[in-house]
Amino acid sequence: MIDRIHDSEERTQMQKLIKTLPLVIALTMAGGCVYKRDLPQGNYITEGMVQQLQPGMSRSQVIDVMGRPLLEAPFNANQWDYVFRLDEAYGGVQQRRVTLTFDGERLVNVQREGDFSEDIELRPQNGVGPAIEGADPMGELPATQPEAAPEAAPDAGGTLPQGGEPATTEPLAQ
Repeated sequence: MIDRIHDSEERTQMQKLIKTLPLVIALTMAGGCVYKRDLPQGNYITEGMVQQLQPGMSRSQVIDVMGRPLLEAPFNANQWDYVFRLDEAYGGVQQRRVTLTFDGERLVNVQREGDFSEDIELRPQNGVGPAIEGADPMGELPATQPEAAPEAAPDAGGTLPQGGEPATTEPLAQ
């Protein structure tokens, strides 16, 4: 009699294990199939851009070369920081920083941090996942453009705003 109870408990535990094991295996396999992509952040900075910076340049000339700074020191308007960080999907992290100091409107100092010996290669990030062999991402786009919004909405008693114009509340001319 004791053996029957013991056998029954073993069967129940075995059935639970048989049901749970495929789930555990599937979750383990799915966990290893995560798509990662490079994550660039900040102002892209190259050695050529930094070499163009010369003391005496105006702020607008610096913006023409480097673009707008990522950070402007809140308590010191004479310091601009350009920071670039690339977190590679299956690699390390590359980081560069250029700090520019101004005296009034003129550039007086350029400080670099990071490795500028080679330009960082940014790979194109098309789509929202790994590329599928033989798939043409442009083939999935609609062939025609959607129709433009109507100039007036007769049922609403006014006009629709167009290109940043405020909507009018005057009734439309009939």
